[in-house]
Amino acid sequence: MSTKVSDHILARLREWGVEHVFGYPGDGINGLLAAWGRAENRPRFVQSRHEEMSAFEAVGYAKFSGRVGVCAATSGPGAIHLLNGLYDAKLDHVPVLAIVGQTHRTAMGGSYQQEVDLHTLFKDVASDFVETVTVPEQLPNVLDRALRTAYARRAPTAIIIPGDVQELDYAPPTHEFKMVPSSLDRSSWTAVPSEESLNRAAEILNSGDKVAVLVGQGAAGARTEVGRIAELLGAGVAKALLGKDVLSDELPYVTGSIGLLGTRPSYELMRDCDTLLTIGSSFPYTQFMPEFGKARGVQIDIDPHMVGMRYPYEVNLVGDAKATLERLIPLLNGAERGRQWYDTVCDNVRRWREVMGRRAEQSADPINPEYVVHALDPLLPGNAIVSSDSGSAANWYARHLTMRPGMRSSLSGTLATMGCGVPYAIGAKFAHPDRPAIALVGDGAMQMNGLAELITAAKYQDLWEDPRLVIGVFNNHDLNQVTWEMRAMEGAPSFLPSQELPDVQYAAFARSLGLTGIRVEKPEDVEAGWRAGLEADGPAVIEFLTDPAVPPIPPHATWDQMEATAASILKGDADRGSMIRQGLKAKVQEFLPGRDKK
Repeated sequence: MSTKVSDHILARLREWGVEHVFGYPGDGINGLLAAWGRAENRPRFVQSRHEEMSAFEAVGYAKFSGRVGVCAATSGPGAIHLLNGLYDAKLDHVPVLAIVGQTHRTAMGGSYQQEVDLHTLFKDVASDFVETVTVPEQLPNVLDRALRTAYARRAPTAIIIPGDVQELDYAPPTHEFKMVPSSLDRSSWTAVPSEESLNRAAEILNSGDKVAVLVGQGAAGARTEVGRIAELLGAGVAKALLGKDVLSDELPYVTGSIGLLGTRPSYELMRDCDTLLTIGSSFPYTQFMPEFGKARGVQIDIDPHMVGMRYPYEVNLVGDAKATLERLIPLLNGAERGRQWYDTVCDNVRRWREVMGRRAEQSADPINPEYVVHALDPLLPGNAIVSSDSGSAANWYARHLTMRPGMRSSLSGTLATMGCGVPYAIGAKFAHPDRPAIALVGDGAMQMNGLAELITAAKYQDLWEDPRLVIGVFNNHDLNQVTWEMRAMEGAPSFLPSQELPDVQYAAFARSLGLTGIRVEKPEDVEAGWRAGLEADGPAVIEFLTDPAVPPIPPHATWDQMEATAASILKGDADRGSMIRQGLKAKVQEFLPGRDKK
């Protein structure tokens, strides 16, 4: 039997080390599906319930494995469904390859059924590389370039293969004119800045008395070096959300997350520092950075297109974080530095942890959502992988989870799209089948697509060495984050027709699929619910009935701002009384004995 184009594509993916392709079938990729049958499902075709979930699962796989995530979809509607997940990859700089079908070449341009201009459709999201294969000789170069580019640019790429091309006999490129051969090798490389720029950066850092370090996901490969430079400089380290697992939160100088979802110590670190070192982060919210002109700045980033944006840095070091820090550390004179700033940072962190503990202990109706995550924190296995969906759940994820060495975590950091929490966790399970995965998901995201993806979890659980996939659902009948944004940003009460969610029995649905499903209705049962999920012998849904009136208070909120927000919602918010009570109870924890009022 001759080798078809579709056979060659799967063979080439195997040669690249691709083990999983997340997809959904359709006649636009029938040739590929037939090839999967001939290849005995290698690489494994992982069937989601929806193409958007395939893309999200590929993103989660890539984030937690460091390898390219591959997704596949049919032409027209299937290809369109991939877009949101691919944009998530683009904005969070994650290597993903999309393989999509197209109508036969003979029908293209004829307004044929399901015909969409896919090249134009993908041109923005896969701007680093998108190509349509029209003859067999274009392969393997197109596929190799798509994979190589995804890795090199940390971006989504796409190849479009018409249905009839998939079924052609494969013919490799020859030595003739206008043929483009290809090769598999992708040797590693390391970018480093010049000695002159390193010396300038060292001068700035050595002259600072109050140094702050901000890390993002680009610092993940430099954990040891980040810790070393923080200790040398007597610095505090704040983390952008995508960098939450870069350093252990057990370190006394790690202030935690930064921004609206961040911590008070991170806010104070940026407010009071005189020097800022940013490593592998493009955190966009400048209002949480040091005031312009107050602090000198140095940035390290591997992408020259991403440096020099968020803050007026004096030196932009373009290079790999680990290699750059290895060259920068010997130039620093940490021995001459005092301890006052370092001690202040550590005291702020210690006090904030006490505040978070007190906030979690506050009563609510029926369960305080802060307590749900606070109770999970000490129960997390040392090798846990945690994903969070967007929404108010991300606030509690950002503030209450203590990342420890060996743990991994992520969310949709830049696109901040709903619906990624569960498919991220499924992607993580295929990347690390021997590790437990935990997803923190609001009821809005769970209704959007999480319920359907429970079917995917049930379908594949037997493939995972450690079958635990624990999904914690915050059931508060409210699109809570947007509700609070309306209150705080628009001065408007909650608009129930848009914000109120129908009551769904999430745990019962899980049980209907043969999974573990636990409904927690009282605070005293929260810890037992988490324990049951973590001890289950397969995927589990733990449904917590939480209070929508518990506010995600920004770390910089003052009493005056709290009063202004309260006044605005007294206009007629359906939940106004309980919201004000919960907000005041939460904020007052910062002003109890042992915490200076600022």
